Amino acid sequence: MRMNEKNHIAIGQAILAAALFGMSAPLSKFLLREISPLLMSALLYLGAGIGMLLIESYKRFTKAKRVEPNLSKEEVPYIALMIVLDILAPISLMLGLTMSSPATASLLNNFEIVTTSVIALAIFREQIGKNLWIAISLITISSIILSVNDFSNLSFSFGSILVLLACVFWGLENNCTRKLSIKDPLQVVILKGFGSGLGSLLIALLLNEIVLNIKYISLALLLGFFAYGMSIFFYVTAQRQLGAARTSTYYAVAPFIGVGISFIVFREPISISFITALIFMLLGTYFAMSENHTHKHVHSFIEHEHRHNHVDGHHLHLHEAFTEGEHTHIHIHENLEHTHVHTPDIHHSHVH
Repeated sequence: MRMNEKNHIAIGQAILAAALFGMSAPLSKFLLREISPLLMSALLYLGAGIGMLLIESYKRFTKAKRVEPNLSKEEVPYIALMIVLDILAPISLMLGLTMSSPATASLLNNFEIVTTSVIALAIFREQIGKNLWIAISLITISSIILSVNDFSNLSFSFGSILVLLACVFWGLENNCTRKLSIKDPLQVVILKGFGSGLGSLLIALLLNEIVLNIKYISLALLLGFFAYGMSIFFYVTAQRQLGAARTSTYYAVAPFIGVGISFIVFREPISISFITALIFMLLGTYFAMSENHTHKHVHSFIEHEHRHNHVDGHHLHLHEAFTEGEHTHIHIHENLEHTHVHTPDIHHSHVH
């Protein structure tokens, strides 16, 4: 599979992840009528963990060919931080949803692109081009428009601020997940689901916010499987090819899905500030998707393990026996210098 084809597949996975996550804010708003924010955040992640564990169990039962490497002890620090952030982020989002409209919350979720990109650059040294910086600026302006209730007095909506805080948590979490993206995404989602879900559930228990409404709990778990479980699976898979910052920009589709559902289900009126913010968000999304990065670069010697094939121009090692298609094993990359369009995937983290 060639590099451009892999990029196109990764972009499709990122957009599919966004579409699945986009329905979470408006549908969560509906379920929050009977479920507390803390319990809701716990159920969403538990639904993700339970659903993906069932898929993993089915694969083991049918003895399906394994093409993804297992998580190892080297990833433990990133796993631990990922789980903590995944506890804090949805709690902030659910609390914010109780104080703001689901349409506004859906668009504000795009601020996650900004925090993910800035953290990717500042901490993890991921290259960010001119178009992506323009996109970040436009999305920031959109987020400010949606957060301010009255520009003459600069009064901020507390609910909007909580949603933005969730985006900061998720921005850091996205970069932690980026470090795990070369490993089995099913295992990553299972750990995310049960780790973050059980953590949030414990907090809900301590604060006596458990309500045994079987119907709403079941719906929340089902929503968690699709909006969190399947979404995270495709997101992690896309990250290995596109990097943290670029994957998050394609995630900009998510709020528009959420807004559409909000207008259909909740019949919310459309304000001038909302339309203005939407225009800035659409422009930001366009610039994020139009970035093209190419130059001569050097691949240094490295030994690692991840899913790969031998037709992408980077995996030139030999096998004792012929191996066709996707597979995984520890392999070596020799020094290589060439020029082609690329993204900051695991093989293109070079300094510019």
